[in-house]
Amino acid sequence: MTDRRLLVGISGASGAIFGVRLLQLLREAGVETHLIVSRAARMTLSYETDLSIDEVEALATVTYPEQDLGAACSSGSFRTLGMIVAPCSVKTMAEIASGATSNLVSRAADVCLKERRRLVLMLRETPLHLGHIRSMAAVTEAGAIVYPPVPAFYARPQSVGEMIDHTLGRALDLFDIDLGTVRRWTGKTAKAPKTSKTPESVD
Repeated sequence: MTDRRLLVGISGASGAIFGVRLLQLLREAGVETHLIVSRAARMTLSYETDLSIDEVEALATVTYPEQDLGAACSSGSFRTLGMIVAPCSVKTMAEIASGATSNLVSRAADVCLKERRRLVLMLRETPLHLGHIRSMAAVTEAGAIVYPPVPAFYARPQSVGEMIDHTLGRALDLFDIDLGTVRRWTGKTAKAPKTSKTPESVD
């Protein structure tokens, strides 16, 4: 069903676990996933995890080679909820921002933009120079959402895994997919700060 079909790109930026865990969560939720793993991401996965590329691809419903520019998801007629690139490298973001796509990750993202579908880029880079910031501005102006995987400490995570799940849950909120991994803020009653002064002693 197209209302439960999401494109997932994994680029070569550090943070490959975000893409892996995203696929696991979406699979548990019954969301159809179409996965593209870049060549650089394959190297990063081998550095940062103990998973083989076959194990990662097995988590997706459908997988495509990054050079398969004739894949279904390279066309706007292939309907999806949109795409999330997790993690997203600066190179991938720059390609999407310019429209000069070199592989299926950036091409599929470009298709999402032209079809006015949701595109979320979990950018992993710091510190940022002006060229990075300009690419972030350009891709945002084109309709994408730049979503750096910044942990929410108000949720008081007890592990790295909890931080990852909360971050991914918030990213998937942008697609109206609720996986139950977000500890949501419900507000807090404001309290007056304590002071040793009495009203009469205040200047």
